Amino acid sequence: MEWYLPVIWAAIIATAVAMYVMLDGFDLGIGVLFPTTRDESERDVMMNSVAPFWDGNETWLILGGGGLWVAFPQAYAVIMPAMYLPVIIMLLALVLRGVAFEFRWVAKPNHLAWDVAFSGGSLMASFAQGVILGGILQGITVKNGEFAGGSFDWLTPFSLICGLGVVAGYALLAACWLVMKTDGRVADHARGMIRPLLGLVAIAAIGVSVWTPLEISRIAQRWFSWPNIAFLWPLPAATALLGFIVWRGVARRHDYAPFFATLGIFLLCYLGLAISNFPYLVPPTLTVWDTAAAPASQIFMLIGVLLLLPVILGYTAFVYWTFRGKVRHGEGYH
Repeated sequence: MEWYLPVIWAAIIATAVAMYVMLDGFDLGIGVLFPTTRDESERDVMMNSVAPFWDGNETWLILGGGGLWVAFPQAYAVIMPAMYLPVIIMLLALVLRGVAFEFRWVAKPNHLAWDVAFSGGSLMASFAQGVILGGILQGITVKNGEFAGGSFDWLTPFSLICGLGVVAGYALLAACWLVMKTDGRVADHARGMIRPLLGLVAIAAIGVSVWTPLEISRIAQRWFSWPNIAFLWPLPAATALLGFIVWRGVARRHDYAPFFATLGIFLLCYLGLAISNFPYLVPPTLTVWDTAAAPASQIFMLIGVLLLLPVILGYTAFVYWTFRGKVRHGEGYH
């Protein structure tokens, strides 16, 4: 087997997941923040700020999941039965909030049920994504190349902390997005939530960073052995610096710096997880090479991805450019 094909596919899937987290994270976070205000006009502006983008953002989730299925079928066959329940909850929650996007406007002024659906669906989808992340990080029981654990192995304090951390992270992204995309009361309300949410994200990130090397020796070896530590220490330092930029951006009432610095924090945390676990796709037993599809299948699908990826990037850039600028009361996609 060509050694580079699984690496290329791992990079494609990692990129798709990173794009999904960055782009869909803030619109899921809008739903998480929905209950923080009962003002009808503020809720309309919050929803309008993401209405043109949310469905396109979820394209990256399909690319990541579909890519895992076709390029690493054995990893897909192990991860899915290990995570059936949180995956099903996540998908149902995404459908619920997607329907709420459309029906909330039609049902006005009697749309309380759709407000609950939008907020509850966003919260459950975010939490489930964090639980799935934690469940994979803590390891999946595999024997003879197949899943050999129980249906609730994922349900641990660590995975629940990861779930809460992702909810806080998406809420932080959403607050920074609202500061950047809105003004007036909505922006002021969002600005006031950034620092507390940043503190929650820092607690979750530190908890995961301490727990994983203490419990998993291969991760401790990767981060704290020489010369790895000399190359890797800038990663947490840069994360702390970006956190400071977010904090200072709030104090100086910057519109853009908190959002892009928060995106940087997400990317650095994601890079740290990748460094901790590569080449394992199913920690701690199956690598990208163990679970790869036949080279002919990977090459065939790679051609399709190379043709479609510019299209996805193109329409994503087009939509964000078309709907650039601030969203104000009374303005919206609907």
